[in-house]
Amino acid sequence: MTTEIISTEAGDARITWHPAKKARLVLAVSHGAGGGIEARDLKALAQVLPAHGVTVALVEQPWRVAGKKVAPAPKTLDVGWRGVWPALTKPGLPVISGGRSAGARVACRTATELGAHAVLALSFPLHPPGKPEKSRAEELLGSGVPTLVVQGGNDPFGRPEEFPDGSYELVEVAYGDHGFAVPKRADITQEQAVALVTEAVTKWTGSLG
Repeated sequence: MTTEIISTEAGDARITWHPAKKARLVLAVSHGAGGGIEARDLKALAQVLPAHGVTVALVEQPWRVAGKKVAPAPKTLDVGWRGVWPALTKPGLPVISGGRSAGARVACRTATELGAHAVLALSFPLHPPGKPEKSRAEELLGSGVPTLVVQGGNDPFGRPEEFPDGSYELVEVAYGDHGFAVPKRADITQEQAVALVTEAVTKWTGSLG
């Protein structure tokens, strides 16, 4: 594991690399608007994917690196993501652009422009909680590349059945909320819920040419 600071027009970002020995892909994933790369799903992907030939790059947006608690506007998040992209492509491998929540929106919005190989959208915030009329489906449907959505069954930002038809794949984590936390009464444990995420992403990355 290594870290590097990348200067962007939005400030300094940070990449934490989890390299695969015989890498064939880079999976770059950023955090949401309310947390960092310590999110359970991001940590799990960094632990599991390198054994399957996928180098994982956990990206911290400049606002997090600067110690701020509130994310800036979407345009500023896009600026930060664009700024780290050259470092993500430096290994010379196809790069999957990914993120959770707000980070998933950034990945979808910039995928075609940056030449992403595919998009991984973890807990895509289809709409603000309780406001399904404020849909962000256009961002997801407009990614322009192969896209996998991994969504909690009880995500208040959009349950799987609320998602529109499209060319993307969607995997549901039963009982999961926006952070893939599952209640104690659920039929699956927290460990099993996280395993559903890593298994889905491992299978999907294996299918990518």
